[in-house]
Amino acid sequence: MTLVAAPARLSTAAATFEADFAARLHWSADTDAAIEQRVADILADVQKRGDAAVLEYTARFDGLSAPNMAALELTQADFKAAFDAIPQAQRVALQAAAKRVRSYHEAQKKASGESWSYRDEDGTLLGQKVTPLDRVGIYVPGGKAAYPSSLLMNAIPAHVAGVQEIIMVVPTPVRGSVATGGTGDGTSTKGERNELVLAAAYVAGVTRAFTIGGAQAVAALAYGTATVPKVDKITGPGNAYVASAKKRVFGTVGIDMIAGPSEILVLADGSTPPDWVAMDLFSQAEHDELAQSILLCPDAAYLDAVQREIDRLLPTMPRAEIIAKSLTGRGALILTKDMEEACAISNRIAPEHLEVSSTDPHRWEPLLRHAGAIFLGAYTSESLGDYCAGPNHVLPTSGTARFSSPLGVYDFQKRSSLIEVSEAGAQVLGTIAAELAYGEGLQAHAQAAEMRLTTPVKPR
Repeated sequence: MTLVAAPARLSTAAATFEADFAARLHWSADTDAAIEQRVADILADVQKRGDAAVLEYTARFDGLSAPNMAALELTQADFKAAFDAIPQAQRVALQAAAKRVRSYHEAQKKASGESWSYRDEDGTLLGQKVTPLDRVGIYVPGGKAAYPSSLLMNAIPAHVAGVQEIIMVVPTPVRGSVATGGTGDGTSTKGERNELVLAAAYVAGVTRAFTIGGAQAVAALAYGTATVPKVDKITGPGNAYVASAKKRVFGTVGIDMIAGPSEILVLADGSTPPDWVAMDLFSQAEHDELAQSILLCPDAAYLDAVQREIDRLLPTMPRAEIIAKSLTGRGALILTKDMEEACAISNRIAPEHLEVSSTDPHRWEPLLRHAGAIFLGAYTSESLGDYCAGPNHVLPTSGTARFSSPLGVYDFQKRSSLIEVSEAGAQVLGTIAAELAYGEGLQAHAQAAEMRLTTPVKPR
C-alpha cells in the first residue's frame, strides 16, 4: 500500500477559511475518564503504601520484577559505565550539546535569575532574593522511546540554577510489557536500559535515579517514599498517565507544564529549498500521529513544490506511516495574501516551534508575539534547537505560548521579596498603611503600623 501524506490545503481568501482553520487546529487536552480514575487510584496507593506500591506497579506495567527499591536504583557507576560504553562520536556529541545548553542557561541566569535590591529616598531597602529549589525530580521517558536530549534540557538548567539534588526517574520496561505496548504477560528482573540516556545522566550530573515510570513514579517523587525522596518540583515529558499524574500532584509539588502534541509552524517567503521545508515539517510529524506541522506562505507555487517534496521524501522515512497520519490528520499548507498576514495567523496559533524561513527573517521577527521558540533563517532548522543550539527545547504547546515560556533556569528558582524599612520610611509607609487598614476594618494591621509612628494616626 502506498502511503499518502495529504496536509489540508487552505487559503485565507476562501469563504470557509475560518471554519476550516479552526477544525484543523482543534485538539482536546481532555484525558480519558478511565485514565484519570486509574491515575487517581495509583497516586493514592503510592501515597499510602510507598515503596511497596511502586514495586507492584513497576512489575505490572513495566514487567520489571524487583525484590526491593534498591534493586531499581541506578548508581553513578552505572552512569559512568554507560558513558564509557557508548561510541566516541556520541560521547563527543553529548558533551558538546551539554556545553552549549549550559552556556545558554548561564547567560539566562545572569540576565534574569539574580537577586537585586535598592534603597529609596528614605533609606528603605526593597528587593528580591532569588534562591534555587532544594530538590527536583526529572521524568525521562523510557518506554516506546528514549530522549537523552530531554534529560540534558531538564537537568542542566536545574544545575545552573543551583539545585543541589536532581532525582531522575526513567522506566526500563521489559520487552512485551504493558509499557512497551505488549500484553504484559511476562516479567523479568532486568529491563531494557538506554545507554545513551544513562550517559546523558552522567554528563548532566544527575544525583540519583530510579528505573520507575508512569503515574507511580510521579507519585513517588511528589509524596516521597522510604527510598525515593520527596521533591519540590517535577519536570519532564511523559505519556497520558504521566501528564494526568503531574496535573493531579500540582500544589503538593510544582510542575513545569502539561505538554500536548509537538508542533511546528513554518513561515516561508518561498526562498528556502522546498525539500528543506518538507523535512522540517516531517521533523515534528514523526513524533506521533497527533503532532501538528503547518506551513504558511503567500506563494501558491511554492506550496505546490513543498507538497511534491513531501510526496517524494515520505517513502524514504523510517517513520513514514506516523508522518503520513500526522500530516493528513492535522497538517496544513496555508496560502496567505502576504507575509504580514502569515505572521498574524502565527500569533493566533502560538506554536511550540516557529521557523521563519525567509531571506530577511529579522524583518518579520518583530511581528511575532507568541511562540515557544523562534528559529530565524533558512539554516536554522528546528532540529538544531532540539539537540544542541543551546536554548531549552521543553516548550509550551497547544497555544499556551500565549501566556507561558520555555523551561529555563527560572523554573528551578523561587523569589522572595526583601523589605527593610528605615525609621524615616516607617513614618511615610505607616501613615499610608494605617489609613488603608482602617478603611478595610483591620484594626490590628493599622495599630501595628502606627506603633512605628512618632505621630500616630487617630482611629476613625
